[in-house]
Amino acid sequence: MTRRLCSLLVPLLLLISAAGGKDKHKPALPEYVLRAQTVRVVIDPNAGEPLDQPQANATARDNVEKALMDWGRFRLVLDGQESDLVIVVRTGDGRVSRPTMKGGPIDQRPGYGQSSDGNIRIGGQQGQPPPLGPDSYPQNQRPSMGTEVGQREDAFEVYSGMNSPLDSPPVWRYSKKDCLRPTPQVPAVEEFRKAIADAEKPKVPKTP
Repeated sequence: MTRRLCSLLVPLLLLISAAGGKDKHKPALPEYVLRAQTVRVVIDPNAGEPLDQPQANATARDNVEKALMDWGRFRLVLDGQESDLVIVVRTGDGRVSRPTMKGGPIDQRPGYGQSSDGNIRIGGQQGQPPPLGPDSYPQNQRPSMGTEVGQREDAFEVYSGMNSPLDSPPVWRYSKKDCLRPTPQVPAVEEFRKAIADAEKPKVPKTP
């Protein structure tokens, strides 16, 4: 009886394993991502700046913007302007928890100048950008200290730019240690490029 039960369980376990393997495949990107022309890169409104690395998130945003400029597929717009896509970045440094600061001058971006492979981008932010979602912290608030828990890896998330972007889950996400640092390419941007390239490959019809 035991031997017969084992013979029935083995195929069942193989089917469960195969189903689990299929779940690991990332879903195809929606058509609006492939048609997108404009993008804005913002720091996760719920992220704080580490006290020992007060420009970590701002540097990550700049790295991603420069990598997007090199790619040349999208036109970057200022935070607060309408865009087809919104990319949200947030850094992690391997620590389970870390002291951070939010608000005040540390979250402001009065102006910037970027150059990458011959491309030059200069701009400035006037006023307070609209919130990205109902749970996002208001920007330029008074400085406050706290402890950030759980963000151990860098994160790169892509949202639709329509309405309040953070009202819905990200349409594409990549998270890995140091994936927002240029080495020399920014790994998160390279993975997003691959995802778009895979989505644009012509579909090969399955043979019956």
